[in-house]
Amino acid sequence: MSEVNPMIEVLIVEDDTKIAEINRRFVEQVPGFKVVGIATDEMQAKSQLEILEPQLVLLDIYLPQANGLDLLLFIRQHYRSTDVIMITAAREIEPIREAIRSGAFDYLMKPLIFDRLKETLLHYAAFQRELSRLDTAGSIGQSDVDRLLAGPVKAEPLPVNTADVFLPKGIDKLTLEKVVQTISTVNDGLTAHQVAKRIGISRSTSRRYLEHLVGFGIVYADLSYGVVGRPERVYRSKK
Repeated sequence: MSEVNPMIEVLIVEDDTKIAEINRRFVEQVPGFKVVGIATDEMQAKSQLEILEPQLVLLDIYLPQANGLDLLLFIRQHYRSTDVIMITAAREIEPIREAIRSGAFDYLMKPLIFDRLKETLLHYAAFQRELSRLDTAGSIGQSDVDRLLAGPVKAEPLPVNTADVFLPKGIDKLTLEKVVQTISTVNDGLTAHQVAKRIGISRSTSRRYLEHLVGFGIVYADLSYGVVGRPERVYRSKK
């Protein structure tokens, strides 16, 4: 009898090969997950679904000559044991509504933030473990169903000025307060590079603090498309 592979196998469907590779590296940083394939269009996706039968698909909405929402429906109809997490730059409400109606496990916005992806992957793994436990138990009660459907407990936005804010490793309270103060003084928002210059820290450090604030709902981020070059992530204070 062959040994059951404990890893959750993931298929990435993304037409931009650079983004697909970034997503692959992100996924494989999360314990218990393994990327088994990358598809850049609908035909490749359907072929790899048939061959690999992954447990989870990270699916972009915008594909060459195809709609990711249609592929989501195809997966739900033909691969009932495969779950889907949508990853997309779409900002309209209708694609989100359709993804939820069609059974997407979660819906993540581009540019993908590792901590947010890690959160949903760990939630997915916990969800699968709970399903297995309930399947073994045989009989379940209302409390089991409630716990299964409740989803992960999310932290409420916290006031940064309080001394009681939980700070993870690598986040210093004084630096965090400087970042918050700097962002709150500019209505049009600042990039991580601009914040770094004003405070006197590295760009990577600035981005880490800003993303921490985004995660707590204190700062929000958007993309700014300049005339030349790649779009920049701009951070604004929620006032």
